[in-house]
Amino acid sequence: MPAFHKSPDEILQTIKNEEARAKYGHLKIFFGYAAGVGKTYAMLKAAHSAKAQGLDVVAGYIEPHIRPQTTVLLKGLEQLTPVIVTHGDIILREFDIDAALRRHPQIILVDELAHTNAAGCRHKKRYKDVEELLKAGIDVYTTVNVQHIESLNDIVASITGVIVRERIPDFVFDNADQVELVDIEPAELIKRLNDGKIYKPERVKTALINFFTVENLVALREIALRRTADRVNKISQKVRNESKGDYYTDEHVLVCLSSSPSNPRIIRTAARLANAFRGKFTALFVRTADYEKYSSENKARLQENTHLAEQLGASIETVIGDDIAYQIAEFAKYAGVSKIVIGRSTTRSRWGFMHKGFLDQLIQLAANLDIYVIPDKTTPIYKKKVKRTLKRGINKTDIGKIISVWVLTTVAALALDAINLGQADIATIYILSVLVTGVITSDRFYSIVLSLLNVITFDYLFVSPRFTFAYSDYRYTGTFLIMFIAAFITASLASKIKKQAEQSVQTAYRTKILLDTNQLLQKARNIDEIASITIKQLLKLSGRPVIYYGCSEDKLLPPIITAATAAESEAYKSPNEAAVAQWVFRNNKHAGATTDTLGSAKCLYMAIRTENRVHGVIGIALENSRLESFESSIILSILGECSLAMEKELYNKKRREAAVQVQNEKLRNSFLRSISHDLRTPLTSISGNADFLVNNGRQLDEAKRQKIYSTIYDDAKWLINLVENILSITRIENGNMKLNRQIELVNDVITEAVSHISAKKLKHTIKYIEPEKLYFSKMDARLIMQVVINIIDNALKYTPSDSTIEISVFEQQRHIAVAIADNGEGMPKAVQEKVFDMFYSGDNKFGDSRRGMGIGLALCKNIIEVHGGSIEVKDNYPHGTVFTFTLPLEEVTINE
Repeated sequence: MPAFHKSPDEILQTIKNEEARAKYGHLKIFFGYAAGVGKTYAMLKAAHSAKAQGLDVVAGYIEPHIRPQTTVLLKGLEQLTPVIVTHGDIILREFDIDAALRRHPQIILVDELAHTNAAGCRHKKRYKDVEELLKAGIDVYTTVNVQHIESLNDIVASITGVIVRERIPDFVFDNADQVELVDIEPAELIKRLNDGKIYKPERVKTALINFFTVENLVALREIALRRTADRVNKISQKVRNESKGDYYTDEHVLVCLSSSPSNPRIIRTAARLANAFRGKFTALFVRTADYEKYSSENKARLQENTHLAEQLGASIETVIGDDIAYQIAEFAKYAGVSKIVIGRSTTRSRWGFMHKGFLDQLIQLAANLDIYVIPDKTTPIYKKKVKRTLKRGINKTDIGKIISVWVLTTVAALALDAINLGQADIATIYILSVLVTGVITSDRFYSIVLSLLNVITFDYLFVSPRFTFAYSDYRYTGTFLIMFIAAFITASLASKIKKQAEQSVQTAYRTKILLDTNQLLQKARNIDEIASITIKQLLKLSGRPVIYYGCSEDKLLPPIITAATAAESEAYKSPNEAAVAQWVFRNNKHAGATTDTLGSAKCLYMAIRTENRVHGVIGIALENSRLESFESSIILSILGECSLAMEKELYNKKRREAAVQVQNEKLRNSFLRSISHDLRTPLTSISGNADFLVNNGRQLDEAKRQKIYSTIYDDAKWLINLVENILSITRIENGNMKLNRQIELVNDVITEAVSHISAKKLKHTIKYIEPEKLYFSKMDARLIMQVVINIIDNALKYTPSDSTIEISVFEQQRHIAVAIADNGEGMPKAVQEKVFDMFYSGDNKFGDSRRGMGIGLALCKNIIEVHGGSIEVKDNYPHGTVFTFTLPLEEVTINE
């Protein structure tokens, strides 16, 4: 879609992305193909140029060199003091990221981007330090060589024979804002080396022989130039795609994860292929029944390979099954994979010629896919190191089970022999017993033991001569061997099926937890409930202690810890753990155990996040252990569901606040309109009558003067009541109303209220029917009198002048009920539903020409509810309206 045809949502998202990007610092990489090409020199020259333009430039860390030209350029630049780290007897100088963040220059120079930091530093890799600087809004100049880029590591190693250990993920290079290639002819570089401008003289000869050969340098230079060009192509393609909006590729590259030492090379090749085709990149691990028996070395290597695939941009997937080729082919079919990258299969087949090779199986099952086989002549024949020891040692329960099965099988065999069945049937019974044992015991070892025991028993009891271990016919040797092999294979299959069932149950359980989480979060009513549900579900999933940090505005709240003991809880509350959680909250990234950032922590801390907003931090205790890839993906999915639920709750909260704000604005406008009208009328009347009295008072007789005085008094009293109502309802809504509660006789309060409105009776009849019983209630008498006055005043205003207002008191469900009824025309149902709303007033057909503001009855409702009662309005039959409010009844003992 062309840029000018973008939808409003797309334009808004583009603006948001640009705003978010503007807050980040910019990364400039000075890129070379070998040491000594002049990367640091070029970086320092650029720094001086930036400083000359008035920018704040600081040298954060410059690798110490003996090169005079480079050292001279450091003069005139502010330098941060490095952190001194001792490693045994070695003293190391490392970049001080905290000092850099405190100093916060506009541009900071950080040499050697691929450097591995010393133990004890915040991040394991220096590029992580740079990412934190960029997030803080600081521009970074840095240097890196081509051999340090992850996906090119194998190619460089094949050229130079040197495996580089310090590497950066490709995305760091590709996402840099600017890459400046620092180039020099190989011949000139070798001359510089011979002149002692790169290494010390004693290292020059070794370097010329091992690395700095013309062939190596030419090849590395070509790779560097090509990699720089590839980056430019990716940027141009991205721009074209964004402008056209119709870019789509159906390429999907799948690489298979394993614990093989050659697997990293396969992963890097697949990553380059995915980049070349600009397609999706997925790394798949097929978890077999033997996974639990992997050695710790193989498990650790598998985790490293998985982490490498993640760094190179792959999405990690896990499937379960023992037929690896079938699982890969099925996943490829359902995931829309177009290309599969695997290594040369050097795993020896357990059954030799009886078993078709893995590659042949995969080609047969995935005939329509492109399969790339990466040869690796340097990799020796690889055997999976699988622990063959028993899972839990000799288990007495399992020993008891095989003895019981053996006894029952032998009894059954003797019974069959008694009815003259053949030895073949008896042998089948013994093979069946081994199958049962494979299902009910915890290890295949017990099936093997039972197989041997069955063969010996069969020979002793059923082979002639009986009750000896000798046998007359040597053909039984083959029978015993076949019987043992059959039992062994049967037991192996049963054990494998059992393990697959256990894995399927575990997978189903984890998936169910994820589905349950989604349903539970939809029912959650607030942030605290969402957090509580997430903690419980993570605890179910991992079985490990979970630590949750909520947040309020820009700070973390105290943690909620689900540890089993108080000692564990205290350990997870340590300042070090809290500092890691705070870093995760501030940087919106994972950190802690098993990561390259603050890896000494006891827990893996992950942000509960949506885009650039962090709603909290979750910690999973991972001391001396790692999360499996499938378990990790489920945890991330749960955190994703949690973050969406929290985002939705915050959105709803803001929407409610906006609705309240709109409603308050409407109330404010209604209030201003009402008060301007309702104050103007009595004030005009008072002003006019007073002016008339001043100018013409002496010409009036006494009766007319008294009538005018009475009108002025009534208007002034009305204004006083109006102001009192406004002040009262304001105090109640703001929570500033202080109730002076005393036990009062309800009869006296009502009588007093009626006496205050006697002057307003006009031609109405007000009747108070005193109850036969004395009723007491704990109340603020002044406020309850105001309620009675307001309700009666409402009846006086909205009923004809000859109407009757009747007040009665009675007991109702341990409360005192006060009913104020009139026999006017009544109130429509629509009005009854709104009569207690603020600023609502019905049609005033019989009033005194002043329209009420609609706050009197709203005030009554607030006062009654503050007292723990309720108020309602209903029809008064045969006609009219009755208001009824209740107050808590107090039992009072009167001493005579």
